Amino acid sequence: MNIIRKVSDLKIEIAAAKERGSVGFVPTMGALHNGHLSLVERARKENDCVVVSLFVNPTQFNDKSDLSSYPRTEDKDIAMLQSAECDILFMPSVEEVYPQADNRKFNFGTLESVMEGAQRPGHFNGVAQVVSKLFDFATPTRAYFGEKDFQQLAIIRKMSSDLKLDIEIIGCEIFRDDRGLALSSRNMLLSDEQLEVAPIIYRTMIEASKVAAWSPDLEHTKEWVKEQIECIQGFKIDYFEVVDANTLQPIALLEDATERRACIAVKVGNIRLIDNITF
Repeated sequence: MNIIRKVSDLKIEIAAAKERGSVGFVPTMGALHNGHLSLVERARKENDCVVVSLFVNPTQFNDKSDLSSYPRTEDKDIAMLQSAECDILFMPSVEEVYPQADNRKFNFGTLESVMEGAQRPGHFNGVAQVVSKLFDFATPTRAYFGEKDFQQLAIIRKMSSDLKLDIEIIGCEIFRDDRGLALSSRNMLLSDEQLEVAPIIYRTMIEASKVAAWSPDLEHTKEWVKEQIECIQGFKIDYFEVVDANTLQPIALLEDATERRACIAVKVGNIRLIDNITF
């Protein structure tokens, strides 16, 4: 595996790789887990060269304490990617990615006005800034993102369309542990006790789909979910929404959309976890 820290060096390697075939790209912020590796594995199957970036992007953190506490496990990440047969690992500094301040403002309309966008102002603009830069550096054939960040995936697809990028954006299924907990880098910040209880988030969403089946007014379902989650000490819901899977706009009745997604954000102590399921 070739570890590269300079954009100029990455572009040279990518140009050589493209002469041999397709390039699959997996952007990450490190603190890797098996969910990340599942993206690398899929990229490995579908491309001639696999590139992974490891960069904790400061512009997408509207809470600076969240940035400082974000887990960093560089040595472990490198070992995991070597085992996964990654070809190129791009690990730039902040100065390399942002030699000057990035003042671009993206407009994603109603896609960014709900859920994560409403809770974390400026977050998706930061995501678009860094992903568009990484796409420019790596010029991949295909890029792979997990569906756990379902709203982010929609934002990246919209950004790629708006910028007319010739990159196939591929969403991959959420990777869960045996108890249903969606794997996340933030999970490693949870205590053992919190980790033991956290799978209740996924189980509650599954049960919520059954509640909604006999009570079509989704306000009732949302109240039920809130009660189930917040009866656990230290757990507090930021939001639970059932949305049109294409527009991400909340719906009031199941019949208001043919493709639906239930999305949730829960504070577990000071750690914020997100998840979603097809509803």
